[in-house]
Amino acid sequence: MAAKGKAGTKFTFYPGCSSQGSSLHLDESIRAVAPEIGLELEELDDWNCCGASVGRIGGGQLPNMTLTGRNLAKAQGQGKQDVVTACAACYLNTHGGNEKIKKDVKLRAGVNEALAEADLSYDDDLQVRHMCEVIVNDIGVDKIKSRVKNPLKGLKVAGYVGCQTVRPFAGTDDGGKYDTYEDPNFLDDFAEACGAEAVEFDVKTNCCGGSVAVMSPERTLHLIKRIVEAAVEAGADVISTPCPLCQTNVEMYQDAINKKYGTNHQIPVVFYSQLMAVAFGMDAKKDAALHRNTIRSEKLEAMAKK
Repeated sequence: MAAKGKAGTKFTFYPGCSSQGSSLHLDESIRAVAPEIGLELEELDDWNCCGASVGRIGGGQLPNMTLTGRNLAKAQGQGKQDVVTACAACYLNTHGGNEKIKKDVKLRAGVNEALAEADLSYDDDLQVRHMCEVIVNDIGVDKIKSRVKNPLKGLKVAGYVGCQTVRPFAGTDDGGKYDTYEDPNFLDDFAEACGAEAVEFDVKTNCCGGSVAVMSPERTLHLIKRIVEAAVEAGADVISTPCPLCQTNVEMYQDAINKKYGTNHQIPVVFYSQLMAVAFGMDAKKDAALHRNTIRSEKLEAMAKK
């Protein structure tokens, strides 16, 4: 693992599938703010799905591990630097898969047998890390503060972490011990470093329904409703999240919640990196990608550089 506070470290960046569609605004804003805080991201060449979308559909463990193994083999070819991803599901699958492959000799052999069909192998000991953990452990909140040119004064932010970013790895040695499972503070720290106010938000690690919300939203609307209402009750102007699926679910289903429960919620759901881009005085569209949010934040957009 890279040394704590060593800004400027180079990472192999794994964007993941959602970066090509539903979370373009996470991908674009991450790439914009990374060099501002000393992160050099080299995109993983010819990457594939981590398996979050397709790897669990039959076939057992090996196919899913081979998807992870292929990405790690490609990363191995790009150097010894740590692999970093901003997507919670990609982190869960790739980090978890990597640890299993490294610790299970039989599994590694099976993965490498499959990879050999494409003239690839994974025999290294790479570390897979989450972008938020890297920011906490390698960069530090003070670095974020030092880059702020446009403080988000008066913006109230509810930090919604979701399930996968901190479970099950955050409190472990392998996960960098960067925060707790039940009451993580890193999103609040990011918001406050940007000059915003982090509101009390006691559902920050509640489940939004995950992929079940995509397939059967009627089964998860009550979960999303609780998250939205907690943010509204706390007086938040926006909900901030690190997770692409959380962002999509909590934003996309507010109309359905309003229809079913007779509410009138329209609270924007943004990525922490969008807040950083605005606070760093970067362009609202090109860097912060605020135009990609379905529920637009008039207050945040009014603060942004045009």
